[in-house]
Amino acid sequence: MSWIEHHEVSERLASQAQAAWREGRQEEAPDLYARAAEAEEKALADLDTSKTRTVGISAVSAVSLYYKAARFASAETLAVRWLGFDSLPAFAKEQLRNLLQAIWSEQVRASADAQFAPGQVLVSVKGPDIVPGGAPRDLSVDKVKGVESILHRTAEFLSGLEHRKRGAPSRNIQDSCRPWLFQTPPGSYQFAVAIQEEYQPSFLEPELPTPRNVADCFLRILRIGIEDPEEGLAEIVPKADYRSTFLKLTRNLAPDGRICDRLDVRSTDGASTVTLDTEVRKNIGRVIRRVKQQDDQSLTRPERLRGMLRAVHLDRDWLELAVDNDHLRVHSVGEEVDDVIGPLVNKPVIVHAYVAGRRHKFLDIEPDSGA
Repeated sequence: MSWIEHHEVSERLASQAQAAWREGRQEEAPDLYARAAEAEEKALADLDTSKTRTVGISAVSAVSLYYKAARFASAETLAVRWLGFDSLPAFAKEQLRNLLQAIWSEQVRASADAQFAPGQVLVSVKGPDIVPGGAPRDLSVDKVKGVESILHRTAEFLSGLEHRKRGAPSRNIQDSCRPWLFQTPPGSYQFAVAIQEEYQPSFLEPELPTPRNVADCFLRILRIGIEDPEEGLAEIVPKADYRSTFLKLTRNLAPDGRICDRLDVRSTDGASTVTLDTEVRKNIGRVIRRVKQQDDQSLTRPERLRGMLRAVHLDRDWLELAVDNDHLRVHSVGEEVDDVIGPLVNKPVIVHAYVAGRRHKFLDIEPDSGA
């Protein structure tokens, strides 16, 4: 068979593997991907090495297919071999290095004393102050906690639980959806979130969503929250309280433009990337405030209060803001939830509020980017 014939066989088998995965026949997909990888490797062997771009595309394809088949040793061997090819184009070298890092991460996961859901969620942070493999600690911690908060909220939503306003997720939710962080490819600051499956499921508790369902729904909520935060999000998250919290957590996860200006989230199984940037942050903020104003017609003429969030007492319905040398109390914050407002304490914030008599009435709060 010629190169093109081997390549066509590979494409056909890969397409069948994707269809099997989409149709719920996941057990068939690895074998189909493995056969597709073997066909692509044969095509690669028949290629004229002077056609360097085609060689690069074919090498990346073969390694990627072995990776999807969970044939990590074969993927690693092939990637290392072609990285040693001097004429390999730069784009192919970069993609093979990225695949190698993902392969090593999967091998580490396989050796861990824990069970993980298939695939992982990759989060990539880019910006003027981000260096390959490194980012400021505060930024890293904030983004990791932000992703974890949305994952836990997603698990609660899928479980049909009442919307949680105070405290941490239940032990059930934490045990059934425990994110782990793994090293990922260089080129920007990245981390991978692998969701640990509950090691000893309890038969006495209500059925919880699978980690895979949580990860898929997490990405869908992010995507729809960005693309259509009102009508579209309402279709998949019909409860207004959950919808509001998802929007606020997504807004806070989006970059503020100071240290980083772009955050990409994607799944390793080939789903398209969800991108959050400063415009996403602004757009979602406007939606949050517009929806609340529609719900409460008394909210008119908003003010922007900039300062340091010094104290929050949700049960007593107020927060305290340090503005210049004064402390200002803002009321009617009782509908806010801990994992939205808690991470903002002792940080610069913008509080959107209304004057009602001699009091400031709360509308929204967001991190202050200094812009």
